[in-house]
Amino acid sequence: MFPPEYNLRLVDLNVTSLQDADLDWADIAFTSSMIVQRVSLQHVVDQCRRAGVPVVAGGPHLTTFHDEIEGVNYFVLDEVEETFPQFLRDLATGSAKAMYREQRKSDITQTPIPRFDLIDMNNYQTIGVQFSRGCPFDCEFCDITELYGQVTRTKTPAQMVEEFEFIYQLGWRGQVFLVDDNFIGNKREAMKLLPVLGEWQKARGYPFTLYTEASVNLARLDALMAAMVEAGFDSVFLDIETPKPESLIKTKKPQNVSKRDENYLFNAVRKIQHAGMQVQGRIILGLDGDDESVFDAQISFIQEVGIPVAPIYLLTALKGTDMYRRLKSENRLLDVSVGTSSMTLNFQPEMDPSVLIDGYQRVTTTLYDPSLEKYFQRCLTLIEHLKPVPHLLKPKTKMAVYTEIMALRRLLSERQVPAYLRFIAEVSKRHPQMLPKAIDLAALGYHFDKFTRQQIAVHDFKRALKAELELFGRVRPHGQQDHQDSKEQMFDRIEKHYESFPVEFRYTGDGIDDTLEAVRQAATKRSKQRAPAAV
Repeated sequence: MFPPEYNLRLVDLNVTSLQDADLDWADIAFTSSMIVQRVSLQHVVDQCRRAGVPVVAGGPHLTTFHDEIEGVNYFVLDEVEETFPQFLRDLATGSAKAMYREQRKSDITQTPIPRFDLIDMNNYQTIGVQFSRGCPFDCEFCDITELYGQVTRTKTPAQMVEEFEFIYQLGWRGQVFLVDDNFIGNKREAMKLLPVLGEWQKARGYPFTLYTEASVNLARLDALMAAMVEAGFDSVFLDIETPKPESLIKTKKPQNVSKRDENYLFNAVRKIQHAGMQVQGRIILGLDGDDESVFDAQISFIQEVGIPVAPIYLLTALKGTDMYRRLKSENRLLDVSVGTSSMTLNFQPEMDPSVLIDGYQRVTTTLYDPSLEKYFQRCLTLIEHLKPVPHLLKPKTKMAVYTEIMALRRLLSERQVPAYLRFIAEVSKRHPQMLPKAIDLAALGYHFDKFTRQQIAVHDFKRALKAELELFGRVRPHGQQDHQDSKEQMFDRIEKHYESFPVEFRYTGDGIDDTLEAVRQAATKRSKQRAPAAV
């Protein structure tokens, strides 16, 4: 949306870091962020302030949480198609305001093509494009309708073809993610788009493999599913949340429940798989209505239906949602910032919090166990039920397939290799045409195992630090030297634990250094308060 006279440089912190040279070059920095990037954003703002570069900030995160970020010069919030040109004019004349807001939802048929030419496409496994904004459903915990409304707005088929053609001409081949929160939120417009995309794809030999996010009622739309597969969709992400109907009803998610089919979610996933699309599915723990039986229920459901890619989340109460307002009225909100940890609760759940977090860890480490045994079982279940679609199966030579199999084998641990080789052998024997798909799934398993170990290690490290502080607090020293020795011994244990923490598991915003410093300060404060006086 910048006029052509602006000289732009794009720094994507998902794939690179912000260098001092970038800020030496820049007159002003524009940022856009999501909630999970909260800590990273604050680092960027602080870095810009030190360099004397003003910051303009927007995006879905700051539209809701702008009052929690310090150091931003200008906020341009909400959907900005209409306000951004005015902001740039005000900026040029020195009359820019501190905040710009737009309550109306934008006409996205006027939205320009993203500047894909500003990125290095070699850094990405997938490229994201957007077809629609908004969702007709109003799930209690979701902020999508707050941000984008319940009336789904769409781009035109001509716009989407233009975006596809742009990234095609830039040399992109591979996955394209239609990042809509609910691709079928406007079923009529989706059905207008799909044949056009299908024709474009077919004319070029299907250069893109498409995937998107949709609501579970997709399973009831046979013609739409068939059109998606014909257009090149091989995967769809569903907001499954939980297989427990009572929890779904409490969280205002009736689209995931059927009075006539007690196995509705299971059958919906299976039907989409039979249509030719892999189902990925989000699951949430901590919903009202959950009890301790939910952990085994989640594990069993994901395993039996065959969903290899199943990200697991603890429920978060987001500002602006119906859930947030309800929990506030029930005095259940906690003063905890969101977006800092995958195992931090910002509300009091109905279940005991420690039971919930331990259960979350058990579900995660079971579905992505260190041997990947259960993961590869799910992969095989998926392949057994996934309808082969010729134009979605990218053929590879036997040598290319063998090379990929052996390359991945070298990455996996010795504990993971047996399950991996059994999986590859079964697919080769029973579903040979699906072998390239099987290799891609196996590579994802390697990533999920590493990510799971990282999150558990960060959480356990912080918990160990707090346990050390609690232990130190219970020590009853017999003298000043004894007290000092006890503190130094604790610091020695913490230091050894810190040094043994894998460097590859560190990331911006992991909170380890902050927790470590907080423990040191608390221990020092307790020492001053409780150390025996010298005789």
